[in-house]
Amino acid sequence: MIQERSEFIQFLKEKAVRKGEFTLSSGQSSDHYVNCKPVTLSGEGLLYVSCAMLEHVDIDNVAVAGLTLGADPLVSGAAMASAIDEVNLDALIVRKEPKGHGTKAWIEGPEHVPGCKVTVLEDVTTTGGSAITAVEKLRDVGYTVEKVVTIVDRQQGAVERMKANGLELISLFTIDELL
Repeated sequence: MIQERSEFIQFLKEKAVRKGEFTLSSGQSSDHYVNCKPVTLSGEGLLYVSCAMLEHVDIDNVAVAGLTLGADPLVSGAAMASAIDEVNLDALIVRKEPKGHGTKAWIEGPEHVPGCKVTVLEDVTTTGGSAITAVEKLRDVGYTVEKVVTIVDRQQGAVERMKANGLELISLFTIDELL
């Protein structure tokens, strides 16, 4: 079982980092790609990430949330880890489009009263666009969101963009640590 930060960095390098020519979700080109899904969809990887992310969620938060699909295992894992710690955060999944039937909801998960604090979780952050989309949808329904926690910050403008949107970005790792 992975217990040390250095072990997890090696795990990320092996399972998540690829070299080549890639177009990122931001539209930018890159000679490397970081796909954390092979890590966060493994028991060992999800356990480490969930506990590490949970350390950065303030005690007064009622939930963790994120944009589907990359954040789905993160919010579920952090919610489970919080229950083990007897903190009991809920998990919220923000859709990329509203549900096409029924309630036509943007957000799945237990509802909370407006003003409740939520932290957004993300796997890889480049410019911050995906996380900011999730934040906007959460704020639209009345949640207070002040922080985003990401596994990897590609260091391509997300910190500044988050700050401009009233958000603090915390990264567990930076791309420099993985390359």
